[in-house]
Amino acid sequence: MKRAIFPGSFDPITNGHYDIIKRGISLFDEVIVAIGINADKKYMFSLEDRKRFIEEAFKDEPKVKVITYEGLTIDLCRKLDADFILRGLRNPADFEFEKAIAHTNRRLSKIETVFLLTAAKTSYISSSIVRDVIRNKGDYTVLVPDSVRI
Repeated sequence: MKRAIFPGSFDPITNGHYDIIKRGISLFDEVIVAIGINADKKYMFSLEDRKRFIEEAFKDEPKVKVITYEGLTIDLCRKLDADFILRGLRNPADFEFEKAIAHTNRRLSKIETVFLLTAAKTSYISSSIVRDVIRNKGDYTVLVPDSVRI
């Protein structure tokens, strides 16, 4: 079974994340969306809300599982027998950051990182932009799946 981990904080899941997961489904037998827990980070949405947003967005897709985790992503991959990490790239800055992480993961394990370029229509969206729109009472609904309602 080709299993991929798609790690992130998903605070909240965006249409960009949604697109990468949907496209990942066609490449892998299973995509595990893994919500990382970072005690030092301040989140807008609770872990339970973030998990629910993703589960609801993919409730009719059996190839998508949603979990939470702490620690290194490569350790999670080993634990879940996943040979791939799935990541989305929006721009050159994402590439440089993700490349360093992918090289480190490859050095520490045999886990391959698979990069998908974001769709042009979602490449400008980030969770931090969505949070800023929400904080300023803008229409965030055009940036996120329908499951993200506050």
